[in-house]
Amino acid sequence: MAVTTAPPATGHQHARPRPPGRRAMPKLKTTITAAVAYVIAFVFVFPYLVMLITSLRPQDTLREATLLPTKWDLSSLTGFWSSGLAGNLMVTLKVAAGSTILVLLVALPAAYYSARHNFRGRTAFLILVLVTQMFQPTAMLVGIYREFYEFGMVDSIWSLILVNGGFNLAFAVWILNAYFSSIPRELEEAAFIDGNGRFGALFRITLPLAMPGVITALIFTFIAAWNEFVVALTLATTPENQPLTVALNSFIGQYQVDWQSLFAGSVIATIPVIILFALIERKVVGGLTAGSIK
Repeated sequence: MAVTTAPPATGHQHARPRPPGRRAMPKLKTTITAAVAYVIAFVFVFPYLVMLITSLRPQDTLREATLLPTKWDLSSLTGFWSSGLAGNLMVTLKVAAGSTILVLLVALPAAYYSARHNFRGRTAFLILVLVTQMFQPTAMLVGIYREFYEFGMVDSIWSLILVNGGFNLAFAVWILNAYFSSIPRELEEAAFIDGNGRFGALFRITLPLAMPGVITALIFTFIAAWNEFVVALTLATTPENQPLTVALNSFIGQYQVDWQSLFAGSVIATIPVIILFALIERKVVGGLTAGSIK
């Protein structure tokens, strides 16, 4: 009687090949997702393209129905630096950078302490910080002007830095408090065992892990200060101390608007923000995993 034995089982089993039709669905889904993403990106980029094309269109061809002009004019872009607006651009950069640094210097210790210590009045403190975010600079404009007038700080860059920093501080404290609270305390305790102090654990462990929150607060404050108009229009009285947002308003007259120069200044005003995003984009992803690996 013949006995048939099964072949010995091996640890490596060959998987059956998948039918080729099953791989088409992920590729189709990826293609559709990419197409939708490109359409959405084009919708957001299109106004900037129109702004750039209009800045290169001669003034006498602005009423043409064509999207692209028949001839190009670079005088609005090249004449930006000789028109005096370069000084206003530097004022905007100083105000935005100064406000961002001020907010981070104040918000980081406040958010870290409120996230790590359950002190008396902690909830009231966070609610008070949130309430200050509800106030609009426009509603407090008279009081702000009167206060800086008493201190002799009207028509000063420092007044714009303080106002923009104060009105963006609440958001920075809240976002950083949320990030610090989400980081386990055991990581800091492990750093204490390794010989690090409170500041060493903060700068080596906690702060790198909270870097996405820091970058969010940085971008929010910088863009808010960069685009601020009402307070700057009130406090900056001389042309050389006005930010670019206020200086560009001079191209809008009572009976005529210099669209070419207005759009040219707007194009140049967006370049520093684009550079900021390009420099910070990688750090947002890197901050998610940095700090917890020694």
